[in-house]
Amino acid sequence: MFDFIRTHQRLMQLVLLVLIVPSFVLIGFSGYSTYVSGDKDLVKVGDSAVTLQEFELARRNQLEQMQRSSMGRFDPAMLDNRPAREMLLESLVDRRVLVDVATRERFSVSDAVLRSSIAGMPEFQDNGRFSAERYNQLLASAGLSTRDFEQGQRGELALERVLGPVGRSAVLPEPVLAAIAAALTEERSVRLMAFPASEHEKDIVIGEADVQAWYETNKESLTVPDQVAAQYLLLDEAVAMQAVGDIAETDLQAYYEQNKARYVMPPRVNVSHIQVSVAPGAPQDERKAARERAEAIAGKVKADPAIFADVAREASEDVGTARDGGQLGWVSPGTWPSALEEAVFALSEGGVSGVVEGDEGFHVFIANQVEGEKGETFQEAREKVEEEVRRQLAAERFADMATRLTDLIYDNPASLEPAAQELGLEPRMVTGVTRDTLLGVEDAGEQAAAASADVAVFSDARVRNTLFSASLLQEKVNSGVIEISPDTMVVVRVAAFEPAHVPPLEQVKGRVENVLLMERAREAAAAAGEQELASLRAAAPDAELPEGFGSPMILSRIDNQGVAKAVLDAIFAADAKALPAYVGVSGPQGYVVARLESVEAGDADSPLVAGLDIELSRSWGVAEERAVLQEMRTRAGVERTPEAEELLSGQTVD
Repeated sequence: MFDFIRTHQRLMQLVLLVLIVPSFVLIGFSGYSTYVSGDKDLVKVGDSAVTLQEFELARRNQLEQMQRSSMGRFDPAMLDNRPAREMLLESLVDRRVLVDVATRERFSVSDAVLRSSIAGMPEFQDNGRFSAERYNQLLASAGLSTRDFEQGQRGELALERVLGPVGRSAVLPEPVLAAIAAALTEERSVRLMAFPASEHEKDIVIGEADVQAWYETNKESLTVPDQVAAQYLLLDEAVAMQAVGDIAETDLQAYYEQNKARYVMPPRVNVSHIQVSVAPGAPQDERKAARERAEAIAGKVKADPAIFADVAREASEDVGTARDGGQLGWVSPGTWPSALEEAVFALSEGGVSGVVEGDEGFHVFIANQVEGEKGETFQEAREKVEEEVRRQLAAERFADMATRLTDLIYDNPASLEPAAQELGLEPRMVTGVTRDTLLGVEDAGEQAAAASADVAVFSDARVRNTLFSASLLQEKVNSGVIEISPDTMVVVRVAAFEPAHVPPLEQVKGRVENVLLMERAREAAAAAGEQELASLRAAAPDAELPEGFGSPMILSRIDNQGVAKAVLDAIFAADAKALPAYVGVSGPQGYVVARLESVEAGDADSPLVAGLDIELSRSWGVAEERAVLQEMRTRAGVERTPEAEELLSGQTVD
C-alpha cells in the first residue's frame, strides 16, 4: 500500500482533495456540524457558518498533506501563525460562499462532462488514452469507490462553474497589453558609480556609550528564542562500519573467489570461421564428403592465413557471417560448446585451427586477436574487497543495531546510557536547538548544533519538533527512534531548556559593534553618494563624463543584467526628458549613483515577452474572479465572530 502511495503521489493528492473537501460540496458544512455538539461558529455566511470543527478538520488535513508531500520533513510550526491560520479560514469562507451560490442557483454538470473530465486526467491514462482498468485499479488501491470519487468530482466541477466562466472570459484590452509590453522592453543606457560602505569602515569609531545606547534601544531585536540542549545517540553507516571489527583474511579470500568476475576479466579470443554445413543425422558418406571439403579449406588457409576472409566469403556456408569474411567477434569461456572453445582458445594470435566438428557441420577458425586474463590479483584487490565486505556486514549490523536500539530506548525511557553502553554508541551533546532553527556559537557556545558535525540531523524539522514536544520538555524522557534517512537514525532527549531571553550586553557586545559599524558605514557612503549626486545634477548637461562611472549598460525591466531591484526601479522612474539624468539609491552595501544616458523603445516581439498576453489575461481573470467572489461575500453577509479572532490570535477557543 505504501509503495503505491509513493509511486502515485499525484493521484494521492487528487484523492486527498476529493476526500478532504468535496464531500461537503452542494451539501454545506453546516449540515455536518449540526451533528457535533458544542461546535463554535467562526464566520457567519448567510444562514450558515464556518465552524471551529470544520477549521480544525481542514487544518489537520492540511498538515497531513504537507507532511506527506515533504516526506515527513515539513515543520508544523510554519503553519502555527496568524497569517497561515487566516489564509486557511478565508479559504474555507470562500468555499462556503461558492457552495451556497452553487446550491442556490442549482449549478450542476452532466454525466458527459464528468466522464470527459475524468478521462482527461493523466493518472487514469495508459499511452495517452483513458484506461478503465487503470481507473478502477488505482481507485481501489487508494481505498476509494468509483461512486464516491465521481460524486466528489461532480461537486468540484459544479463549483468550478460558479467562477470559472468569469476567469476564462477575461481578456486584457489590446492597448493595455501594448503599453505593458512597451514598458517591459524599453531599454535604458546607464552607467553606475558605486560608493561601497566597506570603504568607510576604517574611519568609524564606536564608543562604549554608542554600544550601550544601541543596546538599550534595540535589545528586543537581540532576543534569543526558547532553546534546548539535546543529548542524542546517532546510528548511521559510519557507526555500523566501526562496529564490524576485524575481518578474517580467509573470509576476504573466499569473497574474492566467489566474486572473481568483478575483479578479473577472463581471457577472450576474437575469431572468424569458415563453415561447411551438414545436417544432423546425415548419411555417413555426406559427412565424410563435408569433412574432406573442410580439410581442403583448412589446408588452403593454413598455408596463407591472409586469404582467410576471402575464402570465407566464397566458401563458407554460414550465410550470416560469410559476407563479413566469417567474422564472429569476441568469444569468452563458457559461451560455446566445450569442443569449439578448446579449439579456439588453443590458438595463438593469427593461428588457424584444423577442422573442428560442431552441431551444424565442420568449422575452420582463425584467431584475429587473443587477450589473456586481465585484472587484479587478490592482493591487488584486497583493499577494495575488504571495503565491500565491510559494507555488507555493516548493513546487517545496522539492521540489528536499529532493532536493538528501539527496544533499549523503550526499556530505559529516562536515560540514553544503557543503549549507548550495550551498542557501543557515544552519547553526544549539542546546544542551541530552537523550534525553528539552530543557534550559532555566539548564542549557544562551543557545542552549538549549527557548528556540529551532525548539523543536518538537527536541521531536520522532525527532530526539532520532537525535542519541543511536551513529553520531552516536561518529563525529560527519550524520544523514539527518528529515521532521518534509510541509513541514519537518531534518538534525542532534552538535557536542558532555556526560555527566550535577551542576552546581557557583555555577551552580544561584538555583534552590536558590528551592527553600528555597518549602519554608520552605510550612512557615510550615502552622504558621500548624495554629495556627488548633487554635484552631478548641478553640472552643465554637456560637461565631460565624470570619473568613477563604469561602462555603459543596456537595461530593461525584463533584462536587468544583475542590477539590484531598488537601483533598477530608480533608473526607470527617472525623468528622461533631459539627459543625462542622475539618480541615487542607498542599499545594504552602500550607495549607487546611476547616470541615465539614453532611452530607446525595445523589441516588442522579443522572446522574453512571448506568452505575455496569456499570462496577463490569466492574472486579469484571477483578479476578476476575486472581485466577483468579494461581491458574493458581501451579499452573503460574511461576518467574523469573536471566536474567530481568538482562534487567529492563537488563543484556545473554549
